[in-house]
Amino acid sequence: MKTVLLAGGFGTRISEYTQSIPKPMVPIGGKPILWHIMKYYSSFGHNEFIICLGYKGYVIKEFFFNYHKHHSNLTVNLADGSLEILDSSPEPWKIHLIDTGDNVMTGGRLKRIKPYLNENEDFFLTYGDGVANVALDELLKFHHSHEGKVSMTSVVPPGRFGAIESNQNGCITNFLEKPKGDGQKINGGYFVVHPSALNTIEGDHISWEREPLEELTKQGNLYDFHHQGYWQCMDTKRDHDRLEKIWASNEAPWKSW
Repeated sequence: MKTVLLAGGFGTRISEYTQSIPKPMVPIGGKPILWHIMKYYSSFGHNEFIICLGYKGYVIKEFFFNYHKHHSNLTVNLADGSLEILDSSPEPWKIHLIDTGDNVMTGGRLKRIKPYLNENEDFFLTYGDGVANVALDELLKFHHSHEGKVSMTSVVPPGRFGAIESNQNGCITNFLEKPKGDGQKINGGYFVVHPSALNTIEGDHISWEREPLEELTKQGNLYDFHHQGYWQCMDTKRDHDRLEKIWASNEAPWKSW
């Protein structure tokens, strides 16, 4: 079963990093966030990936092209320029790096990689800029339990600010460091999709999150798998710093390997 990763956006809200590298290559603990996502899927036995490239996609290509050498022990013979890899890569990954264009929306990117999908086989889909501890086996089981074309993980995002509760006299009775936003569920970005769902995408200008999902909703083909565990996107430097801190604590909820 293939996993599709959307990794082509400009990442303008985290421009501190994306002026030189694409957003999925922003490191957490010295490794690109894209690597963290792939390691998570791999821990569930999903090792074939289609990465939708766009802005500075060559950086991602170079990372994986040189991955074997950078993550293995080597013998370099300077006399003749030969290189011997002494052990194999620790990752059993097969990766399709597909250039889907710079100025293409998420739906358009999916439309462009459709030829690389198996016609009647569901695939995982997520974004290259967020981590979570979604139970992928349960998500897949849920998807197979209904007849819809798409299962979408929903989450209640954490609030940005602390909150307080007080009684009628103004005395504070509780302080909440990170309350759950306004309680409304949002798209958590972890999908299982049947390829036929991509027929709702007209072209490059279409966002997967708009017309296609809206049309699938009207058809009764979009189902909600609610995730109540950890979830964090990396939209801003503040988000990045939070993820770095969690990783450094050795208690990262998404580290399942």
